[in-house]
Amino acid sequence: MSRTTVHALIFRAVDLRLLTSLLGAMLLSGCVSSPPGGVQVVDRGQNQGRAPLIQRQPVRTGHYVVQRGDTLYSIAFRFGWDWKALAAHNGLRDPYLIRVGQVIRFDNRQASGSPVVASAPSNPAPQAPPSQPVSQPVVVTAPVATAPKQPVASTPATTPVTPVTRSATGWAWPTQGAVISRFSSNGSLNKGIDIAGELGQPVLAASDGSVVYAGSGLRGYGELVIIKHSDTYVSAYGHNRRLLVREGQQVKAGQRIAEMGSTGADRVKLHFEIRRQGKPVDPLQYLPNR
Repeated sequence: MSRTTVHALIFRAVDLRLLTSLLGAMLLSGCVSSPPGGVQVVDRGQNQGRAPLIQRQPVRTGHYVVQRGDTLYSIAFRFGWDWKALAAHNGLRDPYLIRVGQVIRFDNRQASGSPVVASAPSNPAPQAPPSQPVSQPVVVTAPVATAPKQPVASTPATTPVTPVTRSATGWAWPTQGAVISRFSSNGSLNKGIDIAGELGQPVLAASDGSVVYAGSGLRGYGELVIIKHSDTYVSAYGHNRRLLVREGQQVKAGQRIAEMGSTGADRVKLHFEIRRQGKPVDPLQYLPNR
């Protein structure tokens, strides 16, 4: 065989390997890319792959059974109700005491102020997924009721107060940092804004009010503080590392309520919401311009 023939065979073999590699790369690219009109991939990493069980529209069917650590305000926040409307719907009056095992109704059936005696399951009842239609009843099994939740004495919080700039409507920024995720009203999971920051950075009350929830019972929010500012407005501060206030305490705008963290999130940030009569609104419409 001549030297020219040998060289030709070698070049053909090299060309064949290159062609095979090119075809493999094209096939791999086709597997990972979405065709036009394909299924949209939604990144939910901010909630560690778990969407919060929080409704945008009020749930109007079924009921919820009060669990330890719940407050009327946290239940209203979770299921998209205005707390006053939910209290009136269930015949609750000031000081709005609820008991473990008590049924909170969302439908038009008569609410019961007495605890429901139910055997505690060996495993916690699974939470309903956020994709559950609003028309489906919401039923959560709770432990056996034992004693009523006592009202928390209203006392001023003792944490430091930082001078802040307020908007014309009285709101101040809850922390320093860039806004990395904005409010969306088109059905997105984000019902507020996310603000980037450092671990342990101060989180401040955005306006004067009373702490009505401090805990980690609302999935997807991590360590959460909810402040009632009036009969119309509440604000929420999620993903904290540590909470510095407790339920019943009175806070001022600029008062330290928590330390920024990443609980229930994939990075350090503050998730901040303002709700008007139970409905999420865009916080940037209330906060002062920077």
